[in-house]
Amino acid sequence: MSTSLKYAATGTAIVALATLALWPFLDPAGRRGVLIAAAVAIPVQVGAFAGLVRYRGQPNGFLAVWAGGTLLRMVVIGAVAFIAIRSGTEGAIPMLLALAGFFFGLLLLEPMYFKLSTNEG
Repeated sequence: MSTSLKYAATGTAIVALATLALWPFLDPAGRRGVLIAAAVAIPVQVGAFAGLVRYRGQPNGFLAVWAGGTLLRMVVIGAVAFIAIRSGTEGAIPMLLALAGFFFGLLLLEPMYFKLSTNEG
């Protein structure tokens, strides 16, 4: 199994556990928002991590992918905020907080799997 798939599986499990931990404290709109945040955060984060693994031996490419991934996360949060607020989506606040939290938590998970991919490669 590739490092990106291991990261995706672990990240999905962590997001699922966080969602389950939040579930009793949220109303139905907040629950829907957290599920949307999870559905957005996981593919964006896994894609950014896969790019880092792909360019790990190329300093310029790695730096470009790292900066691009950071910018991508910021743009995604901004776009989701814009769409949620513009459309009057109920549960927008829990959704945006969960999205930022999921990105942060998954970002903290990256070094462990990046080190693993370096040792394997």
